[in-house]
Amino acid sequence: MWAHKNTKYGGKAMKGHMNTKNGEISIENQVIAKYAGICALGCFGIVGMAMVNMKDGIVKLLTRDNIRKGVFVSVKNNKISIDFHIIVSYGVSISAVADNLMSSVKYRVEEFTSLEVERINVYVEGVKDIG
Repeated sequence: MWAHKNTKYGGKAMKGHMNTKNGEISIENQVIAKYAGICALGCFGIVGMAMVNMKDGIVKLLTRDNIRKGVFVSVKNNKISIDFHIIVSYGVSISAVADNLMSSVKYRVEEFTSLEVERINVYVEGVKDIG
């Protein structure tokens, strides 16, 4: 379903990698995805992450335990790209929610990983009235 977002280049999965004076640090993309998803859920106007069934076109609201299924991370040259598939609250400004999500997650993921977040894409998959 999400094969186009696969992070395999030259047969080897790319992930965040750093050399320090004490040794090497390697960060799996799934770790970054889960952290980014948790950060996103804290942003105003976001109800949750979404998973789209491409066959049926049905959008499913993911539970907190499965949020990384709505977040796709790729790392190339130690630069992170993140795709969020979200469901927003009814009546909010989608632009304001997306801008807040992008700036908040960029800052927090960069602090968490010590890697640059190069790009964040936001795909609004649905709207939910939570009132």
